Amino acid sequence: MNLIDNRTHTPRPRQAVGVANRTTVEYGVAQAELGCVLIARSVGGVCAILIGADAEQLERDLADRFPGRALNRNEAGLRTELAKVLRFIDNPGEGLDLPLALRGTTLQRRVWQALRAIPAGTTITYAELAVRVGAPTSARAVANACAANVIALAIPCHRVVRSSGELAGYRWGIERKRTLIAKEAML
Repeated sequence: MNLIDNRTHTPRPRQAVGVANRTTVEYGVAQAELGCVLIARSVGGVCAILIGADAEQLERDLADRFPGRALNRNEAGLRTELAKVLRFIDNPGEGLDLPLALRGTTLQRRVWQALRAIPAGTTITYAELAVRVGAPTSARAVANACAANVIALAIPCHRVVRSSGELAGYRWGIERKRTLIAKEAML
């Protein structure tokens, strides 16, 4: 596992390693084929998997998403989760089974659960996904739920395409989406 060096990271208040509470989010950062990957865990499970160009950008994004929470960088404590994410990127056929802490509306959570049921190597349209979650006239709301997903890969919103089959926007970049779909298509 290629962990990002955190010597340049501005220290934040820390608590004992491995200790989590309702006001703490532990996170770790690693380098992957897709770029920098940040995985964050709260008391309820993995609450974010972010992908970007650099660790500092991802740390700012995490801080913006969890205002008022203490952020504790702890690659050692998240070694297992980081390894699973990196293995998934390399071999999406293995799947990615992590305990998730989902924060969202009822519709968002239904969409995210439906996304988790889409097998690797398969894509679905926003309209088809809307039908699956019982909201057949709400393709736009379903697309917004996909866009609100902050748990990349474990909630595979990259598997959703436009009705034309074209790739639609992806929070972590259309090229990353293209790469993920292409890797999964080889399964």
